[in-house]
Amino acid sequence: MQRTRWAVLGPGAISRDFVAGLQSSAYGTLHAVGSSSAERAAAFAAEHGAAASGTYDEVLARDDVDAVYIGTVHTTHADLAIRALEAGKAVLCEKPASPTADEVERILAAAVRAQRPFLEAFKTRFGPFAAAVNDLVSGGELGAVQRVEAAFGFAAGSREGRLFDPALAGGAILDVGCYPVALAVQLAGAAGEPIDSPVVGAVEADLVSGVDGSATADVEFGGLIAPVATSVVRQLPGSALVRFSEGEVFLPDAWGERAASASTLIVRRGGDERVIEVPVVQPMAAEADALSLALAEERLQVPEMPWAHTRAIARVLTDWRAAALAG
Repeated sequence: MQRTRWAVLGPGAISRDFVAGLQSSAYGTLHAVGSSSAERAAAFAAEHGAAASGTYDEVLARDDVDAVYIGTVHTTHADLAIRALEAGKAVLCEKPASPTADEVERILAAAVRAQRPFLEAFKTRFGPFAAAVNDLVSGGELGAVQRVEAAFGFAAGSREGRLFDPALAGGAILDVGCYPVALAVQLAGAAGEPIDSPVVGAVEADLVSGVDGSATADVEFGGLIAPVATSVVRQLPGSALVRFSEGEVFLPDAWGERAASASTLIVRRGGDERVIEVPVVQPMAAEADALSLALAEERLQVPEMPWAHTRAIARVLTDWRAAALAG
């Protein structure tokens, strides 16, 4: 299989982590860097050994770029993803795919028109940990899954920058609240619950600088309820508890790290408890390789993160954020 020639769009911190992860990729290599500033792109390319650089349009026009990773601010995702797809590139876009469900639909429609794969970069979906969680849900060992309690939050060092800028779709829900939502969608899908019409209720939020500094909600997918919490002004546990009719599974480190996937599941049933340890992968390399395989096999979607899940996450985030900002 020919190695995928990657371009990074947006030479920022998360793109730096993606490039580091790409070194562990089985199928891809960094080839180009694009930015709104050609100078910034050139500096990033020189630092990381990319052969080419330029503005977004210059990089997207290159015939020697097969796929792009979008690591820019949320509000630019849809425009860059659609431009990349129309240029014939496969697209791996950082989460959230876009701040609104309507814009996500525009991206997916563009992928269909271009016949190129699109993948929302939820690194938590890739590797043995995600597979083990899915197996516990679909296997029936603990009965029916009923509830997913999950949180992700941290205390930002300042109240400036994109996290606290309403014009850049700042706030906790889109930045890290998307992870508990994605887990709930993942498990609802594994359980066979409907995910196309999620219900978001019991929303509470604390606004900071015009964005959702902290927020909670109850999200329902058929018979599964998911109380979720997020914050960018205080630390939250980063764990998740999945309750079944006959037991529960505790995920002490539900989200893992950018350089290493989570590895530990604790299964409790009755008075018994067992710890499951699974191998760790480089999750950013794993998601890149999943897109490379889809491109090589002429598939538009990746099974670990199908478009139905991207749509469901977008609907929840859109409704949760609208209710939070409305007060």
